[in-house]
Amino acid sequence: MTSTNLEIFVRQVRERSLENAKSLRLLHREGLQANVVSILRQELDSLVRVIFLLSQTDRTYRTALISASVDGHQWTRKDGRGRITDREMVDLSKHLFNWAKNVYEFGCAFIHLSSFHDYATRDPLDSVSAADRATIASYLNYYHCVHLGPNVKFAEILPYLPNVFDKISSNLECYLKDLEKDGDLS
Repeated sequence: MTSTNLEIFVRQVRERSLENAKSLRLLHREGLQANVVSILRQELDSLVRVIFLLSQTDRTYRTALISASVDGHQWTRKDGRGRITDREMVDLSKHLFNWAKNVYEFGCAFIHLSSFHDYATRDPLDSVSAADRATIASYLNYYHCVHLGPNVKFAEILPYLPNVFDKISSNLECYLKDLEKDGDLS
């Protein structure tokens, strides 16, 4: 029995998510926080891609995007004029999850070599705006029932990173089920 591209795509996403969950817990336990944030960013990447697919009401185009992913090709715009950027997908997902943009941008700083990798000496949150720092604290307080102040420090959020991952991962699984049912965002 051959698998459809949708089945392959969903399997790929779920397998990545399972591996991310195992990796995140190992890395967190070992105190390798830059890599923990990178794993969060990977999970968010899967989430924003699935949300983007669910936003496509043209099923032929959605199927083409899934096929491109399964075949290892970049996603291109429906009109063929260039590739779909991560920024576009994040911008779409932030309408569902206000926190997506913050996690994505914070995670990018850990994927690319940056001053954030010196987190043991210099707090990465010192280099984000006061508003963004307060927003991060607010999201953690709301979604994870913690009590962080607006001047939160990186060390204060570290214990909650596995919970943040679990939140992203559970949302991802819900959206994958919608995709399997040929649902959409409406």
